[in-house]
Amino acid sequence: MLLDIIKVTVQSDFILLLEFENGERRSFNMKTYLDQKPWIRLKSGNMFQGAFVENGTVAWPGNIDIDPETLYEKSVLLD
Repeated sequence: MLLDIIKVTVQSDFILLLEFENGERRSFNMKTYLDQKPWIRLKSGNMFQGAFVENGTVAWPGNIDIDPETLYEKSVLLD
């Protein structure tokens, strides 16, 4: 089941707090992805902090995004 992300909040240490359309709030750690293309570019400057929601997933300037299924399956449910 594909769930859209409706809100993203950037935390320190490359953590994304995500809110999905079903009301779930989840935490996703991007650290393990930042040595891979295209996300390696997010390590420079404040680029990671520029995260925004676009087309139901998280995106960054420069045409960088991440699959919403990955964000859901690899994230941790928050209380």
